[in-house]
Amino acid sequence: MQSILLKKEFFMSSTSTLLIIDNEHKTCDLVSAFLTYQGYNVVTAHPDTAIIDTIQNRKIGIIIANLQHFQTTWPEFYTQAQKINPLLVIIGYGRQNDKHLPGDSNDNIFFLPKPLNLDELESLVMRAMEYQTMKMHDHDDEKVRHPHILCSTMIGRSGPMQSLFEMIEKVAESSATILIQGESGTGKELAARAIHQLSGRNNKNFVPVNCAAIPDDLLESELFGHVKGSFTGAYANRAGRFEMADKGTLFLDEIGDMKANLQVKLLRVLQNREFEPVGSTRSQKVDVRIIAATNKNLEEMVASKDFREDLYYRLSVIPIIIPPLRERRDDIPLLIHNFLSRFNSDRRHAVKGFSRETLNILGNYEWPGNVRELENLVERLVILKDSGFITPDDLPDKYLSGQQIHVPMTEAAIGDVLPEGGICLNTAVDEFENRLIIQALARTGGNKKEAAGLLNLKRTTLIEKLKKKNLIFNEDS
Repeated sequence: MQSILLKKEFFMSSTSTLLIIDNEHKTCDLVSAFLTYQGYNVVTAHPDTAIIDTIQNRKIGIIIANLQHFQTTWPEFYTQAQKINPLLVIIGYGRQNDKHLPGDSNDNIFFLPKPLNLDELESLVMRAMEYQTMKMHDHDDEKVRHPHILCSTMIGRSGPMQSLFEMIEKVAESSATILIQGESGTGKELAARAIHQLSGRNNKNFVPVNCAAIPDDLLESELFGHVKGSFTGAYANRAGRFEMADKGTLFLDEIGDMKANLQVKLLRVLQNREFEPVGSTRSQKVDVRIIAATNKNLEEMVASKDFREDLYYRLSVIPIIIPPLRERRDDIPLLIHNFLSRFNSDRRHAVKGFSRETLNILGNYEWPGNVRELENLVERLVILKDSGFITPDDLPDKYLSGQQIHVPMTEAAIGDVLPEGGICLNTAVDEFENRLIIQALARTGGNKKEAAGLLNLKRTTLIEKLKKKNLIFNEDS
């Protein structure tokens, strides 16, 4: 369970105020209470009030409205609202025949059928905030229009990733050798491909070699090629990866697994830009940009004599570090959205999104497998879920066990919960109890019997608490 010590929500990337419009007080109060307890800034309005003035004066970013009240006034209302805030997102709910309204083909309009599922509503609010964040750069020049994406493959808007993008763009045009270091699954090959795509060699081959996946006795032939008859089974001349990458880029992945004898030969290629195929006595010149990568600490391997010091310095002319996913947690929702869209499209599924509670759990997981693990998890969930929303119940047990909030336990970290002047414990406990009751009622659509079951209470006990706390809901449910 998420600790209440961390009040800041994981995916609150926007400060938009939410406006709820409905003349049904029960629905309006329920939605408002639920979203308020989730940490959003919420205001409410009756359809007959001056809504346009409210949008302008309260700087509304997202509208949640009962569409049946806008059947005749919708075109004028939508046009005026868009003029005030071009990034405005509208989440409408109602009957299915309310769905088709002017402008509903735009990507800033969402629809939910009644009765409302508040978990689905909250997921749409998060999608609305993500839409607004991405659209903020629509009026920038082409180079910075999508600052969270590099070469259509690397994704991240966190500080560490933005710094990485800047580094890649700076070094791409150079012919200097690059050493990319990072844990498994962080995207080292994606970074290498981005460097190649941004370089003047992008119209030539990008040739990857996984040094750990090729047996030692075959790696030399793979890299440098061989001539006919140079060893048993060499029935013809064969070009190696260096020759294939001529005028382009050679990516040597897992370079830390290369044996000492090959390290010597690689060093010669880096020094002289020439190599000899296996079994040949003639050298071949080559013009190749070398990018190496490893998940090992080469400096430690140099110190222990497991890696040649001279080769290390030849490779690391420009060192690049790929941050692990746990150091760029702000990118997790963005990555999930990208993977979800891709796998939905590939498999023709209709998974709508991840609930906020699910995102919070994934945001606090350590991700030992980094982005690759996250990608595999999303693919698995899309295959198994097929449609609807991903909830904590859909996650494998390892993501649910031992959930902790990874924040330093300092006075500053808990200051929002325990002020210097102290706090009334009874009031805090009462507010937390109210929050759980509201969430249980919201999750069950106001059904007190089901809500009481979620809280492990009797229905009559829950009703008494509602009366005592002055939380008014229909007692027939």
